[in-house]
Amino acid sequence: MLATPSAARSLLLRAARRTADLGPSAARVVGSTRSASIEPYADYGKAVFTGRVADEYLKKHGSSGDILDDPTWTQTHSDTVAKAVLDCDSNQPSEDWIHQTGLYFPLNAGGLSNSATGWHQAARGPPYNASYNEMEGGAGSEKARLMSMQRDASNSESLSRRSWNPLSCSKTQADLRNTPQQIESPLAYVGEIAELAVDRGANTYCHWFQPMAASGVRHGQTGQVQNMMMKFNRSTNDVEFDFDGGNLVKGETDGSSFPNGGLRDTHTAGGYLALDTSSPIFLRGDTVFIPSAFVSYYGAALDEKTPLLRSNAALSQQGKRLLAHLGLDIGEKDVVSNIGLEQEFFLVPRDQYYRRPDLQLAGRTIIGKDAPRGQEMCDHYMAPPSLANPALACMQEIQDECWRLGIPLKTRHREVAPNQYEFAPLFGLNTTQIDQNLMVMQIIEEVAARHGMAALLQEKPFNEVNGSGKHNNWSLATEDGVMMLHPAKINGATGNSSAFAVIMAAIVAAVNEHGDLMRMAISSPGNDFRLGACEAPPAIVSTYLGEDMTFYLEHFKDGKGDGEYVPSTKMLDLGTKEVCPFQVPAEDRNRTSPFPYGGARFEFRAVGSSQNVSMVNTVLNTIVAEKFAEFCDEADAGKDINQIARDALNDNWKVIFNGNNYDEAMQQELTDRGIWRIDSGVEAIAQLTADKNVALFEKMKVLSKEECESRQHILHDHYTGTVDIEAKTLVDMINQHIIPSVKAGGVGPLSELEAAIGTLKSAIAEIHAAESSHEAARLARVLRLETMVDIRAICDAAEEVVPTNLWTLATYQELLFLDSTTTVAPESETAFYDD
Repeated sequence: MLATPSAARSLLLRAARRTADLGPSAARVVGSTRSASIEPYADYGKAVFTGRVADEYLKKHGSSGDILDDPTWTQTHSDTVAKAVLDCDSNQPSEDWIHQTGLYFPLNAGGLSNSATGWHQAARGPPYNASYNEMEGGAGSEKARLMSMQRDASNSESLSRRSWNPLSCSKTQADLRNTPQQIESPLAYVGEIAELAVDRGANTYCHWFQPMAASGVRHGQTGQVQNMMMKFNRSTNDVEFDFDGGNLVKGETDGSSFPNGGLRDTHTAGGYLALDTSSPIFLRGDTVFIPSAFVSYYGAALDEKTPLLRSNAALSQQGKRLLAHLGLDIGEKDVVSNIGLEQEFFLVPRDQYYRRPDLQLAGRTIIGKDAPRGQEMCDHYMAPPSLANPALACMQEIQDECWRLGIPLKTRHREVAPNQYEFAPLFGLNTTQIDQNLMVMQIIEEVAARHGMAALLQEKPFNEVNGSGKHNNWSLATEDGVMMLHPAKINGATGNSSAFAVIMAAIVAAVNEHGDLMRMAISSPGNDFRLGACEAPPAIVSTYLGEDMTFYLEHFKDGKGDGEYVPSTKMLDLGTKEVCPFQVPAEDRNRTSPFPYGGARFEFRAVGSSQNVSMVNTVLNTIVAEKFAEFCDEADAGKDINQIARDALNDNWKVIFNGNNYDEAMQQELTDRGIWRIDSGVEAIAQLTADKNVALFEKMKVLSKEECESRQHILHDHYTGTVDIEAKTLVDMINQHIIPSVKAGGVGPLSELEAAIGTLKSAIAEIHAAESSHEAARLARVLRLETMVDIRAICDAAEEVVPTNLWTLATYQELLFLDSTTTVAPESETAFYDD
């Protein structure tokens, strides 16, 4: 971060000014450490701007070192101190620097060196990304080394400051995972983590966790309390660096204000945080982030991550059993779930965003007349990013921010709707990918604001154009890289030509039996408007396998052959010598299926863009683990594993559907087959506590009955709360904007608007009076999808006739067309990292 003298001075100046916000306590720290000069140190607070050096440089600016003994200097002399610090910096550079407030550590004991040009940070070259390394051959792979060198060469200070995985620098994350019960294992790395933290400018740490019901409402969707790495030494009156093993492996916080669904009493508010060794610790700014599980005093899961980790354990245990029956013993290695998350979102002009209370409070437009132009011309999808608006610069900065954190956002492009965009990363371990996706969503919102835009992550922010999803690409592999959904690789590793068919049979059975849980997992409030709306599959849970694989599995289940499945291909010849014939898969994509097979993976396409997908992957892992267990139990009893798979395919064949899921006739056919169809997200949530589902989660040791009940309650409350916000916002918008505009214009349905206010207030009161969370959510759904839709039509009719100069709300035309409404990108804040 201190790549140039100006950058260093800018940081010092900013730091000095910030002392005014720290108050007398910060001043006492400075005043109590009267060292003779800025010198090497080991403890936090012992090398500060004070003593004779401070006196010398303060006198040059008309003051003296005595002012630092008076706590009020932070209010009266902060600018003078800042100038003196800058003067000292330019005349007496040192490898060990810390400004007087204690906001920054020295960047290392060796990472800074003097040079003719001033401050310079040496490139350290840590592995830049754990998930990338895992997928491309590990931290020692040639590709990882080359990429690390490339980033060091192009932006060494950014890389070493922000792209950091301390547990993989000399030790691997697997070292921790392989001994999770031995507390000494993570403790062994405390010194290394502390050293690297100081080396890269960190002075703060936090346990970073995922509270429930955060999707769509909480910035970043995570919880954290940031603590400085410091303690007070009573014997020396110094503030010293402090980061020990207890700080790393465990934290404690107040769990009282997080959704808990009855898992704790009002007077039992303890929440406990424990290090998740499967996801890399990382550094952002001055803070070390420690991915953690969040549980109650009695160990009940209060977060999204804990059930996911339990489901990973169940999947690994049962997956290893099944592989052994198929001929592959992987020993102590795990079976893991790898995912890739395609994140869609909208960008809108921020000035217009502030003219829409519904976007600010609810994340979507509750009213709004359609613009004359939408997506009907197919002109936005994959169109060239325009240099005339700020979207491209915004996306470039988002990618840069993510790469500095080690998040490999590989793909960016325009999506179908106006102002809609998408990022897609490289795939990786599910815990790491989910943690990274949560940070990606946070970064998208933060960077968009710096470019004069607002990012919308809700599933359906605008009517009559596509909504946003988060396609959850899900696959299985052994820890050492055998891909279990790749026919050639799993068959080759097991030496069993039917291994792939057996695994596919288990997955087909899981989807058929537990489609209700898959539907529950995607029941975010925003998916009410998105599912089945021509950009997402309907709420009928089937799976697409393609004609080739379906034909192969049909022969397998009917006993007509146990041969190996070899995906077919075909050649395309365009009939021109300029383009050579090329090979393509024999199977086309099926965008209408909620869970299509895509070659070595399944793609859960129905997931909502705002979701934390921990529950989605918890469900996928758990239902497949159960089927693996059932197959193994039968095989242990002596039944042939191939026959077990054949029976499962025969019993669950109906869930395979390769047709058009948008076709209403086909939807009726699937319904008649008995495929899980739950149109209401509220009723899908209710399925979480169905007897078969509670038995499933308890059997796999993923969720207890009480935890299932609490999650159901929380999800219903989250839905109701979302609708409550939308309805109250609509009341305000009608009162404060629409009715005044109608009166000013002398046109429009004034009486209908006034009546609508009473209707909304009555419906809100009825919801608040409901006797259960389920009943409240049912009423909220009726209000949202029926009553508010009718009222929206009235509001949109008013917008259609009121003169534009009297309409005070931003219109769809003003919100949705950056290329038309923003002709010059705002000046980039190039000094963001240097000021």
